[in-house]
Amino acid sequence: MKVRTAQEALAQRPLTFLRSSWPWRSLAYLLSAIVLEAGVLAVILAPVLLGNLNGVHPAASVTAGVLLLGLAGPAVARAERRRLRLVDREPLPAPHRPAPAANPAARLRALLREPATWREVGFAAVCSLALCLVDGALIALGAYLIVLPVLALAAAGALVIVLLLPVYAYVVTGWAGVRAAITRAVLAPRDAELGEQLIALSQSRVRLVDAFEVERRRIERDLHDGAQQRLVALTMTLGLARLDVADDSPLAAQLDTAHRQATEALTELQELIRGVHPEVLTGRGLPAAVEDVAGRSALPVEIDVRLPRRLTASVEATAYFVVCETLANASRHAGATSAAVRIGLENDLLVVEVSDDGHGGADPGRGSGLSGLLDRVAVLDGRLLLSSPPGGPTVVRVEIPCTQTVRSA
Repeated sequence: MKVRTAQEALAQRPLTFLRSSWPWRSLAYLLSAIVLEAGVLAVILAPVLLGNLNGVHPAASVTAGVLLLGLAGPAVARAERRRLRLVDREPLPAPHRPAPAANPAARLRALLREPATWREVGFAAVCSLALCLVDGALIALGAYLIVLPVLALAAAGALVIVLLLPVYAYVVTGWAGVRAAITRAVLAPRDAELGEQLIALSQSRVRLVDAFEVERRRIERDLHDGAQQRLVALTMTLGLARLDVADDSPLAAQLDTAHRQATEALTELQELIRGVHPEVLTGRGLPAAVEDVAGRSALPVEIDVRLPRRLTASVEATAYFVVCETLANASRHAGATSAAVRIGLENDLLVVEVSDDGHGGADPGRGSGLSGLLDRVAVLDGRLLLSSPPGGPTVVRVEIPCTQTVRSA
């Protein structure tokens, strides 16, 4: 079994433990603790000492030291989480929620309102005033055990080294394990804080998806109003020019080729626009967009869409692309002759179910596009269920929560 903590290392056989890196890791952990604690003490005492030298009232100096300690607390906690990896391989997550804004003042206010911040401040104070004494005593003891016999240059001194250094390794590692346990107990996020982090991350993820959909709609609008209109005008111009040229003219063939290429480019651009974000989805909603997809499908598609109201753009877009991808898979890969799409609301869930009569065997791991749908649905805390036995039929069912995302039409 792989040893992950200093406490687990102590349970090893003595020779295994003494030959391992854990005593040295523990010693490095305590040495770095002394450096960190000395820095915290300097932060606390510097205003007091400078205030006394400059004749500042002691209360003001102490207040300044306390304020600096409050600011240093989170920084000390971050350093402790990194140092903890020396004697505890299990990562210690930060308890703070994501920063609510880019404004430094807003971030500071949010930080000061969190109970975890004050635990970190208290931990920094305890480290600098209490734990550092034990750390310093153990480091001093180690120096004594090593330096004094070397200076004595006596056989008895060498024997002391041989006998006491293994004991010292156990003591240092044991205290490092205790200290790491204290650090984890104080700095680890509480269940409520983890829940708040999860909520904040979910909200941030939804905002990111909404912003992504807004950008997709902007790109679609720019393509529709810009490049597509210019291609339409170019196609019409080429067509009119062809009418003015005799059929036996060498220029006629060139104009026919240019007109055909412009028409093909226009068709490809229209398909690209639909793939980015179809205008019908924005303007008329999911039912009309699904009908449009079914009408362009190579398969006959039976549609049953029952939605009493519009949903948010991110939910509608995800449902739309689920239908597009599954119908495309049914046509290209499954050998299906027909498909069916059913969409409705069930207990605050948007349910999208697409089935086909193809040969089945769909696998998200084979690059069929289903893996991308899994990721897209997961962003909205939804799930994708797939039933595709060999021989068919294939049924893809997507469930997306929409309790917080429903809006009136």
